Amino acid sequence: MKKVLSTAAILAATALPLMAMPVGSAHAADDVTTYETQGDFEDVAAEVNDAIVNQGYVVDYHGFIGDMLKRTAEDVGSDKVLYENAEFFQFCSAVLSRKVMETDIGNIAYCPYVVFVYEAKPGTVTVGFRRLPAGGGRDEVNTLLEGIAKSATGM
Repeated sequence: MKKVLSTAAILAATALPLMAMPVGSAHAADDVTTYETQGDFEDVAAEVNDAIVNQGYVVDYHGFIGDMLKRTAEDVGSDKVLYENAEFFQFCSAVLSRKVMETDIGNIAYCPYVVFVYEAKPGTVTVGFRRLPAGGGRDEVNTLLEGIAKSATGM
């Protein structure tokens, strides 16, 4: 017999561990690279999108993490505001993805690529990405992601 879980149960099971994760570059995992800039969140998010597109890629998915967390806070029993705004942009590179997967087919785990942008306090916007482990062509992916994050923050 198949058990059907309610939306609240699913959200509680998946969102609570995420909400317990530390926020901010001082607490982020060693594999997360972030850059901060001062400005309007919507402008910086648009810069992230443009930086991806200007590299010749298509944003496959634009996710609104902040909206989801706000919408589901009550469902998971939280009233803590984590972000003023938080979004991510997902894309892929056929050339780089093929290169790293030809080196090791297990590198499928790193595709697609994600660049995130968030505003935890008004006026300070953070842009970042998860750095792939070194080697096997993954350094080129890290260079690409770093270039996009730096471009979006004016660095």
